[in-house]
Amino acid sequence: MTTPEPTPEPSHEPSRESTPEQPSAGQDPGGQAPAAPAAPASADKVHRSPLGVASGIFLLLLAALFAADAMARGEGRTPWLVLAALVLVVPLIVAFTIRPAVYANEDRLRIRNPFRSITLPWASVADVRAGYSSEVFTQEGVKYQLWAIPVSLRQRKKAARSAARASQDDPHGRTSVTADVRNSASRFAPADKAVTELRELAELRATAPGAQGEPRVRWAYEIVGPALAGLLLLVVLLATG
Repeated sequence: MTTPEPTPEPSHEPSRESTPEQPSAGQDPGGQAPAAPAAPASADKVHRSPLGVASGIFLLLLAALFAADAMARGEGRTPWLVLAALVLVVPLIVAFTIRPAVYANEDRLRIRNPFRSITLPWASVADVRAGYSSEVFTQEGVKYQLWAIPVSLRQRKKAARSAARASQDDPHGRTSVTADVRNSASRFAPADKAVTELRELAELRATAPGAQGEPRVRWAYEIVGPALAGLLLLVVLLATG
């Protein structure tokens, strides 16, 4: 005769299968990890012409001085002619002296010329050169001038003389005596330095995902509009005088 086994008492501990799993730290209730924060865009490196900005400020002060004197002492239509000329001249001074700038970061090159703004992702840049002027070429062969990086032949000759002196001091003859911007021994002219930096950045970032895209060109209506208004006002005043 067999003895029946005792019936186990019910357990009061909660079953793991019936307990909902609590979301762990760093996860949302849906069980997915939160998206990583987007990397901040790199800051722009700005290239400008200090001499151009200084000359622009000087010309603006000079124009304001002459205009104030003419409007205070002028008679008849003179103040109106001076005002129209001022509306025409001030935007042009700003356009050719203060406005030009080149902004470069890891994704694109932005050129601010007197009457246009050009945005070039690095993938669309074919080359950056400095001959008698600084220029950038797109993959389609379109050329844009870099007004903010003027080329100084005097500074380039000075760089060549410095390289020539360095070559004479080099007993092994490894120093170049030319001012070729591709030669690291002769990168003393500011324009050549800036162009070389932009070329190297274009070559380095050409295949980066954030540097893809097509060139974009926008007219500087904030310059063109006032200049045309001043020209039209001046023509009307002269025609009706």
